[in-house]
Amino acid sequence: MNTGKKYFASDFHLGIPDYTSSLIRERKIVSWLEMISEDASEIFLMGDIFDFWFEYKTVVPKGYVRLLGKIAELTDKGIKVHLFRGNHDVWAFSYLKNEAGVELHRKPAFMEFDGKKVFLAHGDGLGPGDNGYKFLKKIFEFKPNQFLFKWLHPDIGARMGLYFSKKSRLANLSKEGNKETKTIPDDEMLIQYARRKIIEYPELDYLIFGHRHIPMQIKISEKAEAIILGDWISHFSYGVFENGKMSLKYFTD
Repeated sequence: MNTGKKYFASDFHLGIPDYTSSLIRERKIVSWLEMISEDASEIFLMGDIFDFWFEYKTVVPKGYVRLLGKIAELTDKGIKVHLFRGNHDVWAFSYLKNEAGVELHRKPAFMEFDGKKVFLAHGDGLGPGDNGYKFLKKIFEFKPNQFLFKWLHPDIGARMGLYFSKKSRLANLSKEGNKETKTIPDDEMLIQYARRKIIEYPELDYLIFGHRHIPMQIKISEKAEAIILGDWISHFSYGVFENGKMSLKYFTD
């Protein structure tokens, strides 16, 4: 059983829409990490920390030194930092573990905090539908494809990844300074997935996801709640588990 205050955040998407905007966001994230370091026992980064990340054998994407340095500082102090790979940082391997001390999770995980049973996942590829993405994810995770991509010069590979990142809907949203204003309906795929999960695992108290960018906390059974953490493009939202309860909060520096 793990005790103490736990913090959760997801979908930083560092790198978009441009260097200057990403750096402002990175500094805000570092300020948040500094704030929560005063009482955090564990920190869970639930995926898509970078909008593009690929580890070559001896090269990683340029930048993000403030965030990586802060994470290393936290882990050196004994604060455990978990990183769940998302669909944008699916190619994270050993570098972040070796250099920043994170515990890297490649699959969803079950944990227990203060006697509460918790299911944790980034959220991509879960639930019904989205078959096109699920097929694409298999391509990205296919090791021969990763091997072939490594043969691209890092300047070419990174430039390709960042080019497509900057063309994305998220990059445009960030550039325009707009917020995601839509709500997530009850039949949304992650909510459907959560409801099926608690039939299989009725002992669960919380199911915590990233990926969908809209912060929400919804009761899905008499006992269980599903939490979607939101993002740090529009909402700057995060989750806190304290005294046996989970809540969503918003960071303002």
